Amino acid sequence: MEVEPARRDAAVLDPELLQLPELAPGALRENSIIADALYSQWLVLPETAKLVKSLIEDAKAGTTLNVAGTSASTNAASSSSLPSMFPAGSAPPLSPRSTSGSPRVMRRGSGAGPSSLGSPLKLVSEPVREVIPQFYFKNGRPPPKDLKEQCLSRIDHLFFGGEGLQIQEFRSVTKDICKLPSFFSSVLFKKIDIACTGTVSRDAFVEYWINDNKITMDMASQIFEILRKPGYNYLTQDDFKPVLKELLATHPGLEFLQGTPEFQERYAETVIYRIFYSINRSGNGHLTLRELKRGNLIAALQQLDEEEDINKVLRYFSYEHFYVIYCKFWELDTDHDFLIDKENLIRYGNHSLTYRIVDRIFTQIPRKFTSMTEGKMGYEDFVYFILSEEDKSSEPSLEYWFKCIDLDGNGILTKNEMQFFYEEQLHRMECMAQEPVLFEDILCQMIDMIGPENESYFTLRDLKRCKLSGNIFNILFNLNKFMAFETRDPFLIRQERENPTLTEWDRFAHREYIRLSMEEDGEDASNGSGDVWDESLEAPF
Repeated sequence: MEVEPARRDAAVLDPELLQLPELAPGALRENSIIADALYSQWLVLPETAKLVKSLIEDAKAGTTLNVAGTSASTNAASSSSLPSMFPAGSAPPLSPRSTSGSPRVMRRGSGAGPSSLGSPLKLVSEPVREVIPQFYFKNGRPPPKDLKEQCLSRIDHLFFGGEGLQIQEFRSVTKDICKLPSFFSSVLFKKIDIACTGTVSRDAFVEYWINDNKITMDMASQIFEILRKPGYNYLTQDDFKPVLKELLATHPGLEFLQGTPEFQERYAETVIYRIFYSINRSGNGHLTLRELKRGNLIAALQQLDEEEDINKVLRYFSYEHFYVIYCKFWELDTDHDFLIDKENLIRYGNHSLTYRIVDRIFTQIPRKFTSMTEGKMGYEDFVYFILSEEDKSSEPSLEYWFKCIDLDGNGILTKNEMQFFYEEQLHRMECMAQEPVLFEDILCQMIDMIGPENESYFTLRDLKRCKLSGNIFNILFNLNKFMAFETRDPFLIRQERENPTLTEWDRFAHREYIRLSMEEDGEDASNGSGDVWDESLEAPF
């Protein structure tokens, strides 16, 4: 009978040539026939027969086997007579070679033990149970012991009388212990004094601020928790009114408004409208904690508490900015009913806007009016308009005007949509005896300026990626700004480079405030329509 090729090859192998110390564990598994042949070859060797016989005799005599698998009397002879086909001094492997799983390696230091012919499975230690520290706390992370002790020490110092603090005395607690802007004092006091006793005790404050884990929250979360109504997971405009009321009563930069409550109210409204315009990106009037954290309101509040000059806090709180917004609205509201219509708005910026864009605004597509009067824009609506018109580089502004130009609301600005608005611009240029710029030429310029992903249309994403996107809207519906862009003043360009932190709104508000303040000083006492300013309007300015 013909011997199988693998067995024939194994039969002619010279045992002295079979040196396999570095044999990979999977090699023999892949060639099981060769492995069987090698094992059979080893069994018929004279040295193997002697070793097996010696082991059997030791087992009958009850002699403890050593780690080498031989009796004590024949250990040296047996180990020296092992065939060279295995590494010298080691027993035949009963399983794939493994440093960690070898019975010899694991038992070398234990002296006598079970036979190496036992189970070849490597010992696996019990898995170590990893303890993951708690990372979610329903009511916030509890304060560390040292922080809690420090805070309690300061609390004991401020509540030294033991009878609690009244609202006038609570300001130091808000500032020194809570590290919050001081004008949050009243709203924090009332949040703790639920029963309206007029006093906050030490224990009540500790329960609210420390035991309820407010102390470990970031400032945005602290302010959110203080302002929000119970059961609500968002802030409304009304939630900010107590803060603005205390700000007006305590900030040195607003002392001159003490005798004019009407303008105090208008200032507070304007600040709140600006806050929601910038950071309530959903536009639903519900300011979430996520939106509060992503905005820059917290930084503005901290600056406001340290800065005595209110006009240096350009974000939201500048009185000069409020002055410009309110006076602009007053100029357009010719009948002073606190509402403006299309004909009023078309006069904005020396008739700079086209009728088509004004019509689009009054369709309330970019934003629903809050005036509750048909065909009329209220003061809040005007604040959103003027902020969008004078700073087209901001994301809220880009979203506002994108909705206006996107006639079919499909999320892209096509050539036809843009041409529809530009046609009126072209007609106005012709009426003013200016050299008209054809739409085909201006479209190429806009594509080069924006660099859209698809040159056949613009997306909001395209516009947000480009710093010059605001000029697209000026080209389409604001003739004055379009012409100013075409004939840019090098002096103004240099000014912008010198003050890169100032926004387009900051620069506009500064220029307009100077102009309006000069008019108030007597150079021009009229509002542009022949009406003299009311005495009440002049009072705070």
